[in-house]
Amino acid sequence: MTLHNIPEGMAVGVVYAGWVAGDAGVSRAAAFALALGIVLQNFPEGAIVSMPLRAAGMPKAKTFWYGVLSGIVEPIAALITIAAASAVISILPYLLAFAAGAMFYVVVEELIPEMSEGKHSNIGTVAFSMGFVLMMVLDVALG
Repeated sequence: MTLHNIPEGMAVGVVYAGWVAGDAGVSRAAAFALALGIVLQNFPEGAIVSMPLRAAGMPKAKTFWYGVLSGIVEPIAALITIAAASAVISILPYLLAFAAGAMFYVVVEELIPEMSEGKHSNIGTVAFSMGFVLMMVLDVALG
């Protein structure tokens, strides 16, 4: 899960760097919409880390902090990307494409197959669809 958070942080960093650099294609609302979408999906990711630890008998506070710490690389990756992007504005589209590709790979390779397994796979499909619709609404409303 921690490795999965690196491209998410990169995506937020690239969009923010594009907005700061004055790129006409990147608005403040678009940067905010992406960051908000990433924040929303980080809650279940933290739970994915914490719940098995809690089921194994670990104390609640400790499992909570492990869930939080699994995502600590995200703001670090964002800051590193912002610093790197400001030095090389011309390759921002390539950095964004890399971050998007890495995130797309994780979804297709890891999350969709796992979501489609088991007795209640339709719940995962509905949740995936609702998440997609929410991101599109955020994109249209804020971007």
